[in-house]
This record gives sequence, C-alpha cells and structure tokens, in this order.
Amino acid sequence: MNPEKGGLAPGLYMVAVPIGNARDITLRALDILRDAEVLAAEDTRSLRRLLEIHGVPLGDRPCLAYHDHNGDRMRPRLLEALAVGRSVAYASEAGTPMISDPGFDLVRAAREEGLPVTAAPGPSAVITALTIAGLPTDRFLFGGFLPNTRSARRKGLEELRAVPATLAFYESPRRVGEMLADAAETLGAGRRAAVCRELTKRFEECRTGTLEELAAFYADATPKGEIVVLIEKGDSEKINESDLDQSLLEALETMSVRDAADAVSGMFGVKRRPVYQRAMALARDRSAPED
Repeated sequence: MNPEKGGLAPGLYMVAVPIGNARDITLRALDILRDAEVLAAEDTRSLRRLLEIHGVPLGDRPCLAYHDHNGDRMRPRLLEALAVGRSVAYASEAGTPMISDPGFDLVRAAREEGLPVTAAPGPSAVITALTIAGLPTDRFLFGGFLPNTRSARRKGLEELRAVPATLAFYESPRRVGEMLADAAETLGAGRRAAVCRELTKRFEECRTGTLEELAAFYADATPKGEIVVLIEKGDSEKINESDLDQSLLEALETMSVRDAADAVSGMFGVKRRPVYQRAMALARDRSAPED
C-alpha cells in the first residue's frame, strides 16, 4: 500500500479470479481490484460483473480490454500507465492470469522495462482438477490446448508419451471425444485418465477411467462447460519382450499385422512403430517354410 496516494504501490498486479463460483475470490484480490488505478481484463464484462457481485465500485477508473486480438495495440497504453507510477490490475476471464492466457506478453514486456510485477494468486482450473481427480500430483505437465487437427494433435501427444508425469490439458467440449480417442491410440488405451468439467460450478463432474473407456463414453456424449483432461503417466518399467511377443502371437491369430500392432501397443502403452516392426518379424517367421 502507498499511504500517500491512498491506494496500491505502483506496479502490475496479476489477479486470479474465480473459475466458476464467485465466492472463490480472495480478500487480497478484492483489495487490489478496489484500489488499483487502472483495471484491465481479458473480458471486461466478466470483470465488471465480478465487481458488482462483491460490491467493488469501478467509479471513474478505466476498465480496459486486453486479449489476444488487441494486445499489440493495448500493451503500450498499459506500460505507459506503469511507467508513470500507476497501479494496474489485470484479470483473466477466469482463473489465474498467465495460465493459457494473453497476460504472458504483458508481464514479459513489463519485466523487460524494469517495471514491478506481482500476483494475487487464487483459482486455477488445472490445479483444481488435479486436486479432485485422484491421479498422481507429485509431478505434472500442463499442455494447454492441443492442436485442432487430428494429425497435429497426435504428434503433440506422441511427443509427451514418455514424460514421467501426469499430463494436463484444456479441451473444448466439441473436441474432447476426438482428443480422448487420439490419446488412447497414441499413449495407450489402458492409461488412467480423468475428464473434469464445470469445476466449482453447480454441475461439477469428474469422470475417471481408462483412456479407452472415456473415449468410448465421450464418442456419443456432448458435454458442456470448460473441460480439463488429465492423463496418468505411462508405465516406465521395461516391458518383458517375451510377454510382448506372446501377446503379438495371440493377436496375429485373428488380426492383421497392422491391427495386432495397434492392439498390443495400446495394451502395453508403448510406441506403435517398434511393436509393428516386431509383429512383421513374427508374422514372417510364422509363414516361413520349415526345413
């Protein structure tokens, strides 16, 4: 606090706001939103509504939109306010700024100018999902939003296959079924996962199961609301080659080489290519004439 100005000390304040339940805001966040000389938000309508709910007057203070589409134009204005010693509070549409959010460029620019930056921590959808899903949280990797196209999405998942941590993604309700199907095929159908939606809201849901089970469920379901997908890390233990060969031989009794490789790689949660190459070798050995 700056007692001479009767408000906040000059600087950029990154303010976390609720992801659903308006009462999840912190007292410090409300203090900052009350005292900041300039307000900026990814969605000014959401911020104004939040101020109204908590009885925080906006008064004649500017409330500026700052998002992906206007960042290049608005950022100089906010930096100028900081440079002349004003306090600026920025809020995402929901959750913690910087977590899959346009606030990144603003903070980086402020840091490069030597301007003070601090945060009022609070709600985050990915942390909330990790808290309730029951998957390991000792190590996790936040992957944000995966690409929209199937090939790019699978490539992105393949790059994360060997990461020894729970994987966390944000996903659109329209694409979650496709994303889970791609994850099941790319990472292994038997990997445990969770789909968390409408977190902290009235219809909060956390559905758990294997990637195969969740992909089957969401293939025919159209969920609503914001979604976080969590995927447990793969089994890092070395797979016994004899077990792999036995499973391939059993699969080859009724499947093509391609289908057998798909099924067994998914069963063991390993990369498909080496399994396919081994299946080809086993198939050749089976069909070779005996001496």
